Amino acid sequence: MKSSSITIGICQLTVTPDKALNIRNAERMLKGAAKEKCQVAILPEMFNCPYEAELFSRYAESYPDGDTFTMLSQTAAQERMVVVGGSIPERDERGNIYNTCFIFDEEGRLLGRHRKIHLFDVEIAGGTVFKESNILSAGQDITVIKAAGLTLGIGICYDIRFPELSRLMALAGAKLLIFPGVFGMTTGPAHWELLMRSRAVDNQVFVAGAAPANFPEALDQVYGHSMVVDPWGQIISVADDKEKLLIAEIDLEILNKVRRELPLLQHRRTDVYDLRQKM
Repeated sequence: MKSSSITIGICQLTVTPDKALNIRNAERMLKGAAKEKCQVAILPEMFNCPYEAELFSRYAESYPDGDTFTMLSQTAAQERMVVVGGSIPERDERGNIYNTCFIFDEEGRLLGRHRKIHLFDVEIAGGTVFKESNILSAGQDITVIKAAGLTLGIGICYDIRFPELSRLMALAGAKLLIFPGVFGMTTGPAHWELLMRSRAVDNQVFVAGAAPANFPEALDQVYGHSMVVDPWGQIISVADDKEKLLIAEIDLEILNKVRRELPLLQHRRTDVYDLRQKM
């Protein structure tokens, strides 16, 4: 491996109604990523519970208590690896529930957390109907952290559809944007790859999308297809909808080369972007 590179592992695991089983499966796949010499391992959105809004309260945990947090912290420390904990339902001290990603360093210490900013309230004709805001509260903070010698930007699922967020993370120094997400069979085939590649090209960064595997017995089928995209928009590695440990190498020399040859971030015209001055 080059000195400018790090290896990441995306744990595309099957999520069942059995919380304890989900936690064990996540631990198993994280340890598998460690065996593959990954410095960063990433779990999917809502990896400890089915993606059903009415279940979020039942599965929610309050940091630092809870079996999920314990497993994430201990595994990160045992394997000397950064763990990006996908997301789980988090209950705060006032009883609000968030869709939250917790990130732990190689010592098992909490590096940061991202609470999903954009809540998924949609009604697609003949397809997905979901209203996260009935259950969840929205996060307020942009999450950019340093880990494993790399600056990471964290979003969750629907957050990827808002290019302003990705741009702000890139401007804050993020070289790898990570989006745990659960796309269904309506939006997945249409938009999952398109969004990952678009955010990578827009911001000249690596993008990792971490999805759960399809669970045939689930009420709603999920798309899967975890992937890693480079700053040129090329897919480095991609899964199908089955359970898989996806391994990819992030080479910062590729990012630097793209930015040298096509310096779009330097060519931004912030002097003309303020619409308030134009209307």
